[in-house]
Amino acid sequence: MEQGKQGVVVQKMIPQQQNPIEHIQARFKELEAGFRGWLAKQSLPVEAAVVTATSAAQGAAIGGFMGTLTSDLSSSLPTPPPQTNPQAMASFKQAQALSGGPFVQARNFAVMTGVNAGISCVMKRLRGKEDVQSSMVAAFGSGAMFSLVSGMGGPNLAGNAVTSGLFFALVQGGLFKLGQKFSTPPAEDVFYNKTKSMLHNLGLQNYEKNFRKGLLTDSTLPLLTDSALRDVKIPPGPRLLILDHIQRDHEIKHGRGSGR
Repeated sequence: MEQGKQGVVVQKMIPQQQNPIEHIQARFKELEAGFRGWLAKQSLPVEAAVVTATSAAQGAAIGGFMGTLTSDLSSSLPTPPPQTNPQAMASFKQAQALSGGPFVQARNFAVMTGVNAGISCVMKRLRGKEDVQSSMVAAFGSGAMFSLVSGMGGPNLAGNAVTSGLFFALVQGGLFKLGQKFSTPPAEDVFYNKTKSMLHNLGLQNYEKNFRKGLLTDSTLPLLTDSALRDVKIPPGPRLLILDHIQRDHEIKHGRGSGR
């Protein structure tokens, strides 16, 4: 009996130890959700400070790792003589900033990610949304600070900071727009839901492009005529099938085809 009880205890313990990784992931998600909930209740200065600090720490970790890959390159750069002209010295500083060791890259990445996240947080709170304008402002700030901290550029620090900020902003704006294009479905799709369903049911899905080209949306289905379908270059046979389907479909015929 004692051995049987032990076997039952072991069997009960095994399922709890089968997926330790999933358990850790679930626990991490709970902590993250709790942290985000707490952060949303804080004042703007507190939220911005916390977001900036955490993002800077993450950026520093990434930069430190990247710096280990470029440390050899940085140490191989020749030190310019004291009488080097300003332009050559500026080029040397640029090379140092881009190929520095772990500490240099950790600093650079911490500044970029921290400033970007902090400004984004403030802009989102103030404007109530996260759009391309907010993203570009945050990128401008991170680019300008990166230029100042890393020492990139010539003696005109302010001018180089503005130039770097504008470059970062343009790149970020382009990436933001590109991401929107691939992540957001076309807005016009919501106007063709019933149309697509009808054409697929009739086996005429190849003519969906004809409807779109003629702007024959769901709301126009009850109004369709043979002439309208002919204008968008749909052959006689498919025209007859479409008009017959509309006549038979009670919802479309009585003007409820859009589903809106």
